[in-house]
Amino acid sequence: MELTHIKYFLEVARTEHVTQSAKNLCIVQPALTHAIHKLEDELGVKLFKTSGRNIKLTEAGDYFYKKVKPLYEDIEALPARLRAKSDKQAITVSLKVLAASSFVTSAVIQYKKQAPSLRFYLVQKEESSLYDISIQTFAHYHPQENPDQDVFVCSENIFLAVPNTAEYKKRDSISLHELGDTNFIGLYGSKQLHTICEDYCNRIGFQAHLIFESDNALMVKDAIASGLGVGFWPEFSWGKVDNRKIKLLRITDVEFKRDIVVTLLRGKQDNSHIEGFYKFLVSQLKRSAGRKKEQ
Repeated sequence: MELTHIKYFLEVARTEHVTQSAKNLCIVQPALTHAIHKLEDELGVKLFKTSGRNIKLTEAGDYFYKKVKPLYEDIEALPARLRAKSDKQAITVSLKVLAASSFVTSAVIQYKKQAPSLRFYLVQKEESSLYDISIQTFAHYHPQENPDQDVFVCSENIFLAVPNTAEYKKRDSISLHELGDTNFIGLYGSKQLHTICEDYCNRIGFQAHLIFESDNALMVKDAIASGLGVGFWPEFSWGKVDNRKIKLLRITDVEFKRDIVVTLLRGKQDNSHIEGFYKFLVSQLKRSAGRKKEQ
C-alpha cells in the first residue's frame, strides 16, 4: 500500500464525497477514483458503497479506517516529533557526576539563571557512558590525549574535619595515628573519595573507625559539628564550613589530596550549549581553588 493512497482513502472517508475530496486534495477526480480502486484491489475488499449522491464506508472499510487512521496520523506527526527531539537534545546537558556533587549542583543552579531554557540531566553511575560532561576524582590523575575531549584538572587538599571544641581549638594539623578509636563519619555514596581516603589510610597503616554514613553532606556537617565524630573533608568542593562549629585540620602523615577531573566530550554537532556550561564550571572551580590558595 502506498502512503498517498492511504491519504486519499482517509479524505474520501471523511467527506463521503469523491468530487469534494478531489478538490481538497488538489487532484482530478479520475485519479482519485483510480487510487481508491487500486487500494481496494490490493486489500481484496470493497471499502466504499454508494449511498444516494454520496458514498459510505462498507463494514470492511469502516474497520480499515479505524485501524489505519491513527497509524497515518502518527506517521504524519513523525517529522515534527523528530525535530522536537533534536531540539531537546541540542539544549540538554548530560552530566556524569561522581565527585563534587554539591559544587556541581550549585554551578547548575547559577548557570540556569543565565540560560533558563537549558536542561540538565545528572547521572551518578560509574558505568554510564551517556554523558556530555563528566566530573570524577582521582588521587593522582594521569592525562591521556584524546582529540575528542577537553580535560580540566584541579587539585584540592583533603582535611580532617573536627568539631571546634577545646580539644582541637588550638590545632591546625593532626596525625591520624593520634585518633585511636575516634569515631569517623562519612558521606555515603561518594565512592571515589572513599576509595582515595582509604588508600591513603592503608598507606600509613591507619584504619578509620566508621560509625555513621549519610548521603547528605549537610547531615555529615551537622554530625561533626555536634561532636559525634570526625571526617575527611575536601578543601572547597563541598562548600563552606561553619568555622564556629567545625575546624579543618591538615593531615601530617601523608599528603592527603585529590584531583578533580572535568571532561568534555565533543559528541554533538552543536556543542555550544555544552561548551558554555563546561567553561562556566571550570571557571567556578578555578575561582574556588584560587580563593583557597590566597587564604
